[in-house]
Amino acid sequence: MYTIAALYHFTRFPDPAALRPALLTLCQAQEVKGTLLLAKEGINGTIAGPRAGIDAVLAHIRALPGCADLEWKEAQSDHPPFGKMKVRLKKEIVTMGQPDVDPLAKVGHYVEPQDWNDLIRSEDVVVIDTRNDYEVAIGTFEGAIDPKTDSFREFPAWWEANKERFHNKRVAMFCTGGIRCEKSTNYLLGQGVEQVYHLKGGILRYLEEMPAENSTWQGECFVFDNRVSVGHGLVEGPHELCHGCRRPILPEDRKRPEYEHGVSCHLCINETTDADKTRFRERQKQIALARARGEEHLGSH
Repeated sequence: MYTIAALYHFTRFPDPAALRPALLTLCQAQEVKGTLLLAKEGINGTIAGPRAGIDAVLAHIRALPGCADLEWKEAQSDHPPFGKMKVRLKKEIVTMGQPDVDPLAKVGHYVEPQDWNDLIRSEDVVVIDTRNDYEVAIGTFEGAIDPKTDSFREFPAWWEANKERFHNKRVAMFCTGGIRCEKSTNYLLGQGVEQVYHLKGGILRYLEEMPAENSTWQGECFVFDNRVSVGHGLVEGPHELCHGCRRPILPEDRKRPEYEHGVSCHLCINETTDADKTRFRERQKQIALARARGEEHLGSH
C-alpha cells in the first residue's frame, strides 16, 4: 500500500530555492513521488510513497522555518499515484494573482466538518465553491454556487461582478483541501465582507469524517493524483482522466465517439485543433514506445 499525504502551509520562506535540493534528495532517497511547490509564502503539494518515506519527508518539512504545526491529510492507494517526484519553485503556492492577499495576516472563521451542514443550511448564508469548473462538475455541496471559473486566478473578477448578489449575507466557502479558501477568505475580508467562513480541512476532511448518511456532499471530489476522484471515506471514485484535457471522465465516456485515448474526449473534442490532436497522437505513440522498451528491458533480466 502507498500512503498519500496532501499538505499545505503558509509561512515565510525568504529563500525557497535554498530549500529545494535537500527536499528533493530526501524524497528520491525515500522513494516518495508527487509534486511539492515552494514559494516565499510557503509550501503546497501531494506526495505518495511507503509509510516510512512519507514520515521522513513530513518530519523534514515540519523542521522548516515556521512549519512545526504543519497539518496534512492522508489516504491509501494500492497503486502508485504518481510517476515521479517534482519540487518546483513558484511565485505562489496557489495562484490567485492578488499581491495584497496575505493568509498569514487574517482568514475567515474555520468551520469544523461536523458544524458545516448547519451553517450552509442557514437562510442568511451563501455557499461558494472556489474550485475550477471541471472539479465542480463531478461533485459539490448541496446549494453551492459554482462561479464557473477556469482557474483560481479568475475568482476575484467573478466576485467583483457578482458581489451585489450577496449583500447582507454571510459567506461560506470551501475547496478540496482548504488552501484556496485561505486566500479567498482573506481576499473577501479585504473587500469589506464582515462574516466569512470556510470549511476546515476542505472537502477531503469532510468526506473522511462525515458519515454518508449525514452528508450534504453530492457526487465525487476531484483530486490531483491518479485516483482522479474520491467519495466518502476517501474511497477511490469511478472517474478516469482524459489525458487530452486533464478533465475527469467516467468509464462509459470512453465508449463515446469523441473519445480517443490521450487525444480527446466529449469535453474537449472541439477545444483543440487538428494540429493539436496530431501532436497528442504522436505523444501517445512515444509513451507507448517508451513503455514497450521498458517492458522489453525488464524481460531481458
